[in-house]
Amino acid sequence: MKNIWLRFQQSSFYVKWTNWEYYPMYIANIPTVFFWIYFGIRSRSLFFFSAVNPVIETGGVMGESKINIFNRLPNETIPSTILIKKEEKELKHILEQVKKASIVFPLIAKPDVGERGFLVEKIENEQELAAYLKKITVDFLIQDFIGYPLEVSVLYHRYPDAPKGKITSICIKKTLSVTGDGNSNIEKLMDEYPRARFQLERFQTDYPELLSNVPARGERVELEPIGNHCRGTTFLNGNKYIDEQLESVFDEIGLQMEGIHYGRFDMKCESIDQLKKGKDFKVLEFNGIASEPAHIYDPAYSTIQAYRDIFQHWKIIYQLGKAQRAKGIKAMTWKEAYQSLQSYFQYMKVAKN
Repeated sequence: MKNIWLRFQQSSFYVKWTNWEYYPMYIANIPTVFFWIYFGIRSRSLFFFSAVNPVIETGGVMGESKINIFNRLPNETIPSTILIKKEEKELKHILEQVKKASIVFPLIAKPDVGERGFLVEKIENEQELAAYLKKITVDFLIQDFIGYPLEVSVLYHRYPDAPKGKITSICIKKTLSVTGDGNSNIEKLMDEYPRARFQLERFQTDYPELLSNVPARGERVELEPIGNHCRGTTFLNGNKYIDEQLESVFDEIGLQMEGIHYGRFDMKCESIDQLKKGKDFKVLEFNGIASEPAHIYDPAYSTIQAYRDIFQHWKIIYQLGKAQRAKGIKAMTWKEAYQSLQSYFQYMKVAKN
């Protein structure tokens, strides 16, 4: 009986439904919808959030262009990045642009509009780039692959005209990996590790040749270089690192991002200490209003703690929207919101074909 219970505790079903970080989005977001409606009623506009970052489409809830945001970040903080239009997918032409931008393999390719790691890939060579071109049907970005060892997400906001802002969340990302025992192949190691097991079907389709490898005892094999939760990355609470020194680094960046007051910097750095000095880091993406305080996905974080923090962040968004409204910046109208939603769905339909 004890062994049966142990096997059940290790099953994907048990792990998924007893750990809030794995809840399906349509369930996990139910309380968030009520938070949004509550502050929408207080704001007398359900789209109050769109005024917080008026230079980003919908304020950063959906349909935002990554290149539009990158163009508003200081050049020294971002990787070399080029935009490839969907009409310009000739490999030779793209390689010329890559060379001109001093980007080398491996590189990162990602849609200009996308979320949750959708079609984000690490490209190792020209052959893989050619394969990516065959499946991408929308405008996309090519970026330098940043090799710094630590990936973090920093959620930051600043009130209009304020000289200083506030960091409210730091998440340390631990990419998906397995450690060899000298006997088991990667497929077996993944199957025995619940977090990796959820990714096994994807790997069986996309990387079947990898699964038969047998790592040496103690050898760590990184399975997924993209630090996205839906790709198996572990999110850890790094809020202990928040201090005035770190906030001053993001104040320097934030003050240069005119029209943007709230969002999450997804970035790589050499270390937290170097980041606090404003050195050895690159911003991989900046996400607007839809940004969650990613530390809440720490496996040790309770569901109640998570929703408490989400509520507090919606309160901040409400207060920022109120401050923007006082400056005469208006939120989206119902018509504009409908058009944005329609455009987004049409875009995703094309992107997924």
